[in-house]
Amino acid sequence: MSQASAPRPAEARPSRADRRKRLVAVATAAAGTTALGVGLAMVAPAAQAAPASAPHAALPTHIFAPYFEAYSSDNPATVAQNSGAKYLSMAFIQTNKSGSCSVYWNGSTSQAIGSTFASPIATIRAAGGDVIPSFGGYTADTTNTEIADSCTNVTSIASAIENVITKYDLHRVDFDIEQNSLTNTAGIDRRNKALKQVEAWASAAGRSLQVSYTLPTNTDGLDSGGKSVISNAKSNGTRVDVVNIMTFDYYTGGSHEMAQATETAGAGLEGYLKSLYPTKTSAQLWAMVGVTEMPGIDDYGKAETFTEADAATVLSWAKAKGVNEISMWASERDNGGCPGTGGSDTCSGISQSAWYFSKKWDSFTG
Repeated sequence: MSQASAPRPAEARPSRADRRKRLVAVATAAAGTTALGVGLAMVAPAAQAAPASAPHAALPTHIFAPYFEAYSSDNPATVAQNSGAKYLSMAFIQTNKSGSCSVYWNGSTSQAIGSTFASPIATIRAAGGDVIPSFGGYTADTTNTEIADSCTNVTSIASAIENVITKYDLHRVDFDIEQNSLTNTAGIDRRNKALKQVEAWASAAGRSLQVSYTLPTNTDGLDSGGKSVISNAKSNGTRVDVVNIMTFDYYTGGSHEMAQATETAGAGLEGYLKSLYPTKTSAQLWAMVGVTEMPGIDDYGKAETFTEADAATVLSWAKAKGVNEISMWASERDNGGCPGTGGSDTCSGISQSAWYFSKKWDSFTG
């Protein structure tokens, strides 16, 4: 997860990609393997036999679902229990190499769909929660290992997505589309065509399924790349239930009051959705909106610092507008272990109590 748009060129924002590359290097050195994914040797046990498909309720109308860094060494069930977040967005699923139509967690063939994370997902569901696997992410979107960029057969893309849905008995799948994937017009079209097939398959099976897109944003709404993803979905007749904007890493060269920037970005998104879906009411459009914050100091630096006070402001705004989702990048950052540090994957960079943001936003679920 990282931002990408025309006024913020990739070379100006290397930090998250660099950190993930370092994770790959560490994993490769430790395991003696080669990978295009992230953090292969640093993930919780890859093969877990317990089933993840016990009966579980559909997602609530409003949900707090922070991202869990699936390439970390943490156990998602432990993170969920300690943070109080019942729902987790799990990042990321991608192909193991460019040109492949087979997906794995973090692009690692040792982390098969179905067995990997089965036990912690079952534990999360037993506690009344659920997970939302996310396809793509910065690394996949810059190495041609995002499923629709990598695979050129629409039916094969749909089959890969359906396999993930079936193996984990999912109610929602997310697609984190950034960087190169925002300008890959063929990949955008294949993805949406495949998702239309997936939606028809789910409907025929009586399966409740939602599709969300996680996209970069400017402070006034989606950039041209994000708009192309959603407009193409509309053209293909693909239903998009949630458009989740990453309200951080603006890289405009100035400072931002981050809660206010969330509100203006959300308003811009709602306005764009209105242009695509003119028959929808304002309430219906806001119900398609999600926001993902990066608590503390983001990759850009202290000029973009999301504070504890911002968390309260965003919560009140989200409740008032009726948005679908609040998320954050990422659960593993929700602690005050590195005051003054920007863009860390393991701490927020501000002085805070552990799990402050998770506990603040958990009340949004319902």
